[in-house]
Amino acid sequence: MLEFTVDEQLSVRTPFRLDLTADALRRLASNAVDVVTHDGAYLRAFASDGNAAVLRVSQSEPSVVRVQAAGMHWERARDLSTRMLGTDVDVRRWKQRAAKVPWVARLARALAGLRPPRYPTLWEACAHAIVFQQISIVAAAAIMHRMVTALSVPITVGETTLRAFPAPVALLCAHERDLRAAGLSANKVDHLRAVAGALERGEITEEEIDRLPTAQAAERLVQLRGIGPWSAAVVLLRGFGRLDTFPLRDSGVARTAALLSGDTHVDLEAVLAALGPMRGMLYYHLLLGRLRNLTPARPD
Repeated sequence: MLEFTVDEQLSVRTPFRLDLTADALRRLASNAVDVVTHDGAYLRAFASDGNAAVLRVSQSEPSVVRVQAAGMHWERARDLSTRMLGTDVDVRRWKQRAAKVPWVARLARALAGLRPPRYPTLWEACAHAIVFQQISIVAAAAIMHRMVTALSVPITVGETTLRAFPAPVALLCAHERDLRAAGLSANKVDHLRAVAGALERGEITEEEIDRLPTAQAAERLVQLRGIGPWSAAVVLLRGFGRLDTFPLRDSGVARTAALLSGDTHVDLEAVLAALGPMRGMLYYHLLLGRLRNLTPARPD
């Protein structure tokens, strides 16, 4: 059983709400990798070369979070917390842009303190984009849960059991029977293996994508088998924090925008134009707005 050897305070830009940000990162409670405990702490396990590590983040004050870690140094724990939970992201421009669209402004007020979370690696961002393609969020989350469970070993911290997200090599070595049993289609198995192989061979790296402007980064990502324009936008947003991108041509996003705006004919492209370089924040507000049923109040 791992024990926490790091216990530090990390300053955050206010307002910051760990509960909202962690929920945006994990999507649904069925997520086996990103875990929120009954007392509101965020827990995440990592595994590399047979070594396990755990990160725990909790919040009791508006301007700081408590970061605890096992199996890693403080600098690593700090960097992961900052990246994955967006603790240093300045969202003032988002508030200014959101104010231009009344229904978006309402969501921004209701979800004040939400930050744009990020996956810790390019691989994890790509894997999620592929698994969540063209199916409902509930179905995709269930498939991801089964895949993670099949390809990882449990890591126990106190009374909580965690799973580290499987590395590319684990996916490559997995038997297709096990991947299909998790619910992955044959195409998605092929696409996951294609991306995992490209990463393992060094054909594409996170550093390469990080250096490129958003448009060029998207062009580079779609060269990967299984990554189309929608998936590239998801990878850039959820993996690299590119708030100037938004996954369009998504029927689920369109339905959610109609539901939360109260307008079945909402012009989403006009909304995105108004939000400009902060449009990616809308993705997270739509996600949590739907999960928390933040529909507009009906007049009496």
